[in-house]
Amino acid sequence: MKLYLAEKPSLGRAIADALPKPHKKHQGFIEVGNGDVVSWCIGHILEQADPDNYDDKYKRWQLDHLPIVPDKWQLKPKYKTKSQLSVIRKLVKQADQLIHAGDPDREGQLLIDEVIDYLNVDEDKKKRTQRLLISDLNRSAVQRALQQLQSNTAFMPLSVSALARSRADWLYGINLTRAYTIQGGKVGYQGVLSVGRVQTPILGLVVNRDDEINQFVAKPYYQVTADIQTKNSESFIATWQPSAACQPYMDDEGRVLVKSLAENVIQRITNQPAKVSTVKKEQKQQPPPLPFNLSALQIAAATQYSMNAKLVLDVCQTLYEKHKLITYPRSDCRYLPAEQHQQATTILKHLSQLDGPLSEAAINANSVLKSKAWNSKKITAHHAIIPTEKPSQNITLNSFEKNVYQLITRQYLAQFYPAYLYNHTKVDLDIAGGLFTASANVPKQIGWKCLYKKENKNNEADAVQYLPEINKGDILHCQQGNLLKKMTQAPKAFTDATLLAAMTGISRFVTDKQLKSILKETDGLGTEATRANIIELLFKRGFLKRQGKLIHATDAGKGLINALPEQCTTPDMTAQWEAMLNNISEKKSTYQNFMQPLSETIHDLVTIASSHLPTSLKGIKSSQKPAYMKKRRRKKNAV
Repeated sequence: MKLYLAEKPSLGRAIADALPKPHKKHQGFIEVGNGDVVSWCIGHILEQADPDNYDDKYKRWQLDHLPIVPDKWQLKPKYKTKSQLSVIRKLVKQADQLIHAGDPDREGQLLIDEVIDYLNVDEDKKKRTQRLLISDLNRSAVQRALQQLQSNTAFMPLSVSALARSRADWLYGINLTRAYTIQGGKVGYQGVLSVGRVQTPILGLVVNRDDEINQFVAKPYYQVTADIQTKNSESFIATWQPSAACQPYMDDEGRVLVKSLAENVIQRITNQPAKVSTVKKEQKQQPPPLPFNLSALQIAAATQYSMNAKLVLDVCQTLYEKHKLITYPRSDCRYLPAEQHQQATTILKHLSQLDGPLSEAAINANSVLKSKAWNSKKITAHHAIIPTEKPSQNITLNSFEKNVYQLITRQYLAQFYPAYLYNHTKVDLDIAGGLFTASANVPKQIGWKCLYKKENKNNEADAVQYLPEINKGDILHCQQGNLLKKMTQAPKAFTDATLLAAMTGISRFVTDKQLKSILKETDGLGTEATRANIIELLFKRGFLKRQGKLIHATDAGKGLINALPEQCTTPDMTAQWEAMLNNISEKKSTYQNFMQPLSETIHDLVTIASSHLPTSLKGIKSSQKPAYMKKRRRKKNAV
């Protein structure tokens, strides 16, 4: 008997639907026509044991107990899903062959692997376990996946990476949360000071941004433009590019801060010849944007529809599990396997039957085109989020579901439109020894941009400045110079979209130059599956608050960040750990190489916490009581 172990009941039902009939439904599993069985977890049915499971003394939060580092790690069944674990235990013993059907990511890999290990499956059965990767719950897609089973051992690095992540979060969170909560109580703060490997650097980003805004003082700066006229009385505007000699009068971003310098340039260039020193003409093209991964989709939905990250994830899960209209949503990949291109004709046909403008877009799409998104070498455990082959015209979607589905659909349709082509012209002018430049983009083929008309309406990249036909060596006339006074702008407070963007491209916020050089542009804090929940957690714990679309830190959030050592509040250390976790999943590093230095860091951080009182939290009140205080109060009340 083959036993298919799915991550969730919805996935289990989808697998059973693709297997031989008739089916017999039982409590916690489905028996299919050929005698095989499909069962499922209900998300994680095992969790890391609590400190007091290792030793009763850890029920009390005391500094002299820290750091708590298990010699032998333990998992325990979740209370609410114990009965399902019992069902799986019995089926695993009866099965001759196990099929691992966790979600196609590192968490999904670990979720089933840890159950198999917990149930003490013998080594021979483990080695023969196969991996079923499903990213589309429709029957035809599941049937294709069933024909492409792989050895589960090939996915062990993913599982080890997820295990290292889980234990790192436990070590970091348990020890530092206890340490700072205890120390916070000594200065009068009675709340739980939750510290996390990922959540705290995110909070640090917001606190630092708030500080930058509060400390910002606007300063004037100056730009100079020149009104240029040709011999044929055609005109255009060129912009001054300050030379290296002007640097003492400029800020770090190259803005001129001294008005008299700009006025001197205007005086020198007015009514002077302008010699064309360079004319560069080239035809450029812009390929369609890649299909979405989860973070890119969350950013787009936040920007266009003001949807927060958690809402977008929940909507995606409904579109995936209930409606079966999109592929697996918790993806970190923006590419598609080349062989999947053959499904395009069917998908486009169904999309052409949608209501609204995307129907026409699907009709006009060219299914033969193959954008750079179709690249099997870029695929890891999963691929980009795209529409499935299931027709959607008879499915009722709420406004959130409709908006997210349309975003995913449009991004997919863009892959079947030609590139955006434009002629780019750049002109350099010498006016009284100063360099002035002008440029223009003239569209030649709109291509995929026809699908994004609203977004492009005010896009500066699409703005067209007319440039007359001029050649190198031409002598034009500068009629006059113009002084433009501007003010420096304060950094903008984070929104859902920009905070997610910061988490996914964290290298921009890393201060260590050596670390910054090894991080990829896409290296981030947390994973696609966890980012939304981490942000929401910071709100629930009272460390973040919303003001309209803007996200700010609360007094408690600021106090916590100011109490912690800098390495806990900046993304450097966590970003490096995330990169190491990715290396484990790609067989470029090992579990020991990650965990050993992490354990040493935990010891050092606990020592720092124990030797300093968090005075920045003095006078700040919290409605949250530490767990150990609640237990003591309940016991007293019971007496």
